[in-house]
Amino acid sequence: MTCKQLGGACDMEFEANTFEKMANLSKQHAMEMYHKGDQPHLDAMHEMQKLLQNPKKMQHWMLNKQQEFDALPEK
Repeated sequence: MTCKQLGGACDMEFEANTFEKMANLSKQHAMEMYHKGDQPHLDAMHEMQKLLQNPKKMQHWMLNKQQEFDALPEK
């Protein structure tokens, strides 16, 4: 999945065997971009923060991303 697919701002691709590992890779990348002060990623993080304020919306978003991950072909 790409950074954008996971709520980020770029086309960097992440590969993992589980959604949890995929999410962790995305978080690590987000922190790197945060420390670099990358504005598009900072903007994406701001949008994710809004989503986190509504547990039902966040749960729905996570479920959708899990389903999107599950539908990917295995490599």
